[in-house]
Amino acid sequence: MPVGNESEGRGFRSEGNRDLNRTRQSESGFTLIELMIVMMIIGILAVVAIPRFAGAIQRAREAVLKEDLHVMRDAIDSYTMDKEKAPQSLDDLVQAGYLREIPEDPMTHANDTWVTDTSDAMYSIDETEPGITDVHSGSEETGSDGQPYSSW
Repeated sequence: MPVGNESEGRGFRSEGNRDLNRTRQSESGFTLIELMIVMMIIGILAVVAIPRFAGAIQRAREAVLKEDLHVMRDAIDSYTMDKEKAPQSLDDLVQAGYLREIPEDPMTHANDTWVTDTSDAMYSIDETEPGITDVHSGSEETGSDGQPYSSW
């Protein structure tokens, strides 16, 4: 009677071969049902996450717009008080050092679409020349508050 490895070489089945066959069967992969369930879960998560992501991007763009408008309006007021005249263009604020550059409108993705309000009225006793009094976004879209961005 053969001993050890000699029996395996002659076609006899040993305990080691049976364990190897069981291991191969258990490592055969995922079933189609398991893959479909995973794909369905991923789809449900995408359906929930994409609208939230889009809403978060819109809120972030609105926050940037509010901050840009606040900074430019402060620069217009500071320029008017310091120079005793209102700026004639947004570029005047850059040239005088009140802004580094004209910011990009986050709604139109351009820095030349800002809409300025000019007035012939002078709002300060020291003011000698009228000019820009306010600035708004050039976008015609409506914000999350129901107001058009051009009226912010």
